[in-house]
Amino acid sequence: MMKPVRLAAPLAVALAGSAFATAASADSLNVYSARHYDSDEALYQAFSEETGIEVNLLEGDSAQLIERIKREGVASPADVMITVDAGNLWRAEQDGIFQGVESAVLDERLPSSMRHPEGLWFGFSQRARVIFHDREDFDPSRVASYEDLADPEFEGQVCIRSSNNIYNQSLMASLIEHHGAEGAEEWAQGVVANLARDPEGGDTDQIKAVASGECDLALANHYYYVRLLHSDSEADREVARRVGVIFPNQDGRGTHINVGGAGVVAGAPNRDNAVRFLEFLASDTAQEIFANGNYEFPAVEGVKKNPVLESWGDFKKDDLNISILGENNPEAIRIFDRAGWR
Repeated sequence: MMKPVRLAAPLAVALAGSAFATAASADSLNVYSARHYDSDEALYQAFSEETGIEVNLLEGDSAQLIERIKREGVASPADVMITVDAGNLWRAEQDGIFQGVESAVLDERLPSSMRHPEGLWFGFSQRARVIFHDREDFDPSRVASYEDLADPEFEGQVCIRSSNNIYNQSLMASLIEHHGAEGAEEWAQGVVANLARDPEGGDTDQIKAVASGECDLALANHYYYVRLLHSDSEADREVARRVGVIFPNQDGRGTHINVGGAGVVAGAPNRDNAVRFLEFLASDTAQEIFANGNYEFPAVEGVKKNPVLESWGDFKKDDLNISILGENNPEAIRIFDRAGWR
């Protein structure tokens, strides 16, 4: 089984002449990834087995990888950049990291909401930002939408992470698109007024805060909950059993969706292999790896999901094109600042 050659982004290495050679090669692909999931290795292995193309992998956070590609310039060996959240994809786009791709395969396989209008990047896995509630002490019929979290009825009952978090920024970006900047700011002010505590921690911490009784309601991405359900820790599994899941806005626009996505780097030395890799990510094989590795929803309709995701049934998704979430990101940050959302 072919395994990807792996490097860490902080390494100061001379890539030319290494596994990350800048010259085009019919049997290699250089991937810079900000996804830090062990399960993604199965993606690279499956691609190599199907195509005979060896994947060379460099990992780092999104900002690291963007700066590295910019610093490397025309000599960059990067063929594909992978990251999570439309906000990060947009930031890479603004820095000229991606080139446009035309692919009948991607057009056919991926919904239009998951494709950048100019083919600069594509979403290959879907992440629902959902509301968690205390299963024992809170009636979920009281909350049906993100907007409800700003209702004064829930003063002192909401937990959510910092406004610096890209997931929250993209949710705010969607609210700007649906309600305008003024309406989105009113929502942010209402949520701040309803906080049970100052924003802190990650998504898992918000779910645990509901289970411990620190708050009745919290926002987090769905897969953090599924991870707790599958944890080796009985305490984590008990947290998951204590909380319930609400998919917001089912009577309206649908639940906010974000992505894990990728694009072909502007100077990719192995462009054909890079496009082939993106097309592979839209295959049933890769889509099932996304669904079972990190419990994300497949971007391609009809692909078998993880059993927990299947048990939730179908739900209505907000079909905003994900590029809009990036375009509205600067305004989202300004609104958070004005609302006093730390």
